[in-house]
Amino acid sequence: MDTTDLITRYYAAFNAADTDAMIACLAPDVAHHVNEGNVRVGTEAFAAFCAHMTRCYRENLTDIVVMATPDGTRAAAEFTVNGTYLQTDEGLPAAQGQTYCLPAGGFFSVADGKITRIVTYYNLADWMAQVSP
Repeated sequence: MDTTDLITRYYAAFNAADTDAMIACLAPDVAHHVNEGNVRVGTEAFAAFCAHMTRCYRENLTDIVVMATPDGTRAAAEFTVNGTYLQTDEGLPAAQGQTYCLPAGGFFSVADGKITRIVTYYNLADWMAQVSP
């Protein structure tokens, strides 16, 4: 499988809020480096993270551009996160249905047609400024 196709499928599943389809793109021992917090290892931890995010946020990614190395072992994506803050996330401002729009990126390692590492980046201070009263 082509790495850019794999990453594109992963983000299409994200936009469809289809955690199972996202997990189908991942290696069982995937390392998920979230923007803030500890690395989560494995698809079970990834699924728990997705459930938490679904409770607190509704997000849609647009302007997605995916790039991959010629050997397909590394990839990156740049995109815009368009979201709504649904439920207060611990340690963050109170949720009141605020909307936000953030530039973000993802970095990936790939082996045997599966994502083995995901690193997500966005500017938390920008997000906080958009959702704070």
